[in-house]
Amino acid sequence: MTVTVTLKPAGHCCWDEPVRIAVRGLTPHQPVTLRASLRDEKGALFRAHARYRADGGGELDLERAPALGGSFAGLEPMGLIWALEPEKPLQQLTKRDVQTPFAVELEVLEGHEPEPRRVLGRAVHERHFLRPGVRREPVRAGRVRATLFLPPGMGPFPGVIDLFGTTGGLYEYRASLLSGHGFAVLALAYFRFEDLPKHLEDMHLEYFEEAVHFMLQHPQVKGPNIGLIGFSKGGDLCLSMASFLKGITATVLINSCVANAMTPLHYKEMTIPPLGSDLSKTTVTESGYLSSFHIWDNPLEKPHLLSLIPLEKAQGPFLFIVGKDDHTWNGEFYAHIASDRLQAHGKDRPQIICYPGAGHCIDPPYFPARTASEHPLWGLPVFYGGEPRAHGRAQVDAWQQIQTFFLKHLDAKQSVKHSKL
Repeated sequence: MTVTVTLKPAGHCCWDEPVRIAVRGLTPHQPVTLRASLRDEKGALFRAHARYRADGGGELDLERAPALGGSFAGLEPMGLIWALEPEKPLQQLTKRDVQTPFAVELEVLEGHEPEPRRVLGRAVHERHFLRPGVRREPVRAGRVRATLFLPPGMGPFPGVIDLFGTTGGLYEYRASLLSGHGFAVLALAYFRFEDLPKHLEDMHLEYFEEAVHFMLQHPQVKGPNIGLIGFSKGGDLCLSMASFLKGITATVLINSCVANAMTPLHYKEMTIPPLGSDLSKTTVTESGYLSSFHIWDNPLEKPHLLSLIPLEKAQGPFLFIVGKDDHTWNGEFYAHIASDRLQAHGKDRPQIICYPGAGHCIDPPYFPARTASEHPLWGLPVFYGGEPRAHGRAQVDAWQQIQTFFLKHLDAKQSVKHSKL
């Protein structure tokens, strides 16, 4: 009997959607190894494998059959995706061109040997970053350098601005995927892109104010307010935007500081100094990677109080997403500073969700945990933390929590589809 690999959805789906993987045509209780492989846009190879045993009918369904070992063990229907590891150390799986899919090759190999030889069956599954009907529009409006993603349909849609961290450039994959769930999302660059500053220098909030105005004036964006989502340095910038700018009613921060970090922030006649750091407190892991977790000054101590962002001025609520194995920021500590400060000013406490085992880079599902990589600006190997299984599960839950938060506070009318996984 011919061995076949079946996938549901068949052929392709969006990156943040689960896929059901099954194998048919095996002999009863046959031992096999499943292997997934993917090449990124630069040709880097990522692989994962797991050992399984067919049932009495010669079938294997990853939603029912636990992995017996390999890159992971246990019942993990999406394990072959979230457990992908780079062939070469320090490489990380990310997406720069959302207009093309990642093609995941799935192979069924005979036996449980360390290096199974005979391929019994294979299939290719394309995982896209643009749902059918999502529109991608480059934005060069005034000083704003960005890409706008609009969902299918007539609109207007609830609007969100998306900011990343200290790697700079323009990352679109989170915005493109979020747009597929009914949001108009602006992926906004703020340095190291086209004619923007080459380095993370003095930040001027007027640039981000232009982006807010662009969104609120766009005919496909539902006013009178928008939301923000920021990761790492992008998170504290979102916090400053929510605190000083009008028209922002919901803010999501992913592993971020509540003080202005790394560079001075200017707005009109005001300047917030950066939170200090002590590089001598950098630690090195057993693998030789750098951890910056302990280098940051305490923003509650008197010399550093001026770097705290006055988030009590914000119009709307906050959602803090925290990876408890983050080796860059002490996100839980910062989230509780925010909570105490808001309560002291008579404001509602923020929503704080902490994920044990999750690292710094909490992406949409089902990206592998970016445990360590060479920082593109510093040229040094940096440890970000994250236990792959726990990190993967955190990403699935956080993605749904983010959508629920925005739907609640941006007055959207649709509901969130919750993953069976």
